[in-house]
Amino acid sequence: MIKNRIVSQLEKRRCTLLGVGPMSINCVDSVIELANEREVPIFLIASRRQVDTKNLAGGYVNNWTTEEFSEYVLNNDKRGMVILSRDHGGPWQNPKEIEAGLGLHLAMESAKKSYSKDIECGFECIHIDTSVDIHSQPTIDSSLHRVFELYEHCWREASKNGKKIIFEIGTEEQNGSTNSQEELEYTLNSMKVFCSKNKMPYPTFVVIQCGTKVLETRNVGSFDSPVRIANEIPSEIQLPKMLEICKKFNIYMKEHNADYLSDQAISWHPRLGIQAANVAPEFGVIETRAFVTLLEINNLNKLADEFLEHAYSSRKWEKWMQDNSNTSDRDKSIIAGHYVFSTPTCKDIKCRAQKELKKSNINIDEYLKAITKKAILRYLKGFRLTSY
Repeated sequence: MIKNRIVSQLEKRRCTLLGVGPMSINCVDSVIELANEREVPIFLIASRRQVDTKNLAGGYVNNWTTEEFSEYVLNNDKRGMVILSRDHGGPWQNPKEIEAGLGLHLAMESAKKSYSKDIECGFECIHIDTSVDIHSQPTIDSSLHRVFELYEHCWREASKNGKKIIFEIGTEEQNGSTNSQEELEYTLNSMKVFCSKNKMPYPTFVVIQCGTKVLETRNVGSFDSPVRIANEIPSEIQLPKMLEICKKFNIYMKEHNADYLSDQAISWHPRLGIQAANVAPEFGVIETRAFVTLLEINNLNKLADEFLEHAYSSRKWEKWMQDNSNTSDRDKSIIAGHYVFSTPTCKDIKCRAQKELKKSNINIDEYLKAITKKAILRYLKGFRLTSY
């Protein structure tokens, strides 16, 4: 059972479990290979922007639908070490719902359809995130009411299909700060009352704001900051208190946005007792930068420029910019690069590059996968999931 596997790892290794965003097919292959080679479970955390059901237009990662993505992972994960996970499910988490300006009811129904396909296709960890609302700023009680509705739907679908799933809850966007203890206790107590009343299992993870936030290509939150943040309790003081609350309610802490942390900050996670953490855009940026560098050091500058221009034109870098940013256009392109990997233009550039690099016995994807595996391995080691 999925929960027993997680508990076993945490007790045996005193580790922090790792969730990796499927930024590209090379990233997915890297996760599968590392999980099987090192015999450690890795959560593959697909957002609805990255992968969604065919009926909701799929996603940008390899143009995969939920059906195709799950089939690919399950067929290649020979030892069953990868935990298929839905990251940021919930209303308005698919861009199509935002573009259509859907009201609450239709956005919730769309989220339910997405979750139903996840469960049918073998997703084992379901993150219910009701933090997005394009029409208003919901109260914590309104957000929890939406969580309850989606939770009940997912549990009913899992029971109907004979599937074993676990839940992750989190009702706020990460802001680089930390949650209040009062808010966390209120949320977890409300979940306890709901689950007890409806005879449903309690969630396994709760998303805690640990002082991490990704902008551009660095972590600008307080967790890894060498200076104190004004009006904020330092994470090394706040987090143990949050962990005490989690322990009281028998739930594990999950951190989001752990990208770009220093080796030292990564190693703090198991010491502090953070049970799981997600990393995503860092791996997309690392692969993009490696691709551009590979082209340039092999005198394929024209192709590199074509790719950078294509990535920049996507404007996918905009959401990652700090206020008054002086980031160069080149860096903006690298931030946006993984969003366009599966476009016809990028595929054509890569195909032309591969024809040239073949003369030097260079396989682009094998090269990029090796770079990506090294980046993921940094977290596996720091989180005490592997020692080599």
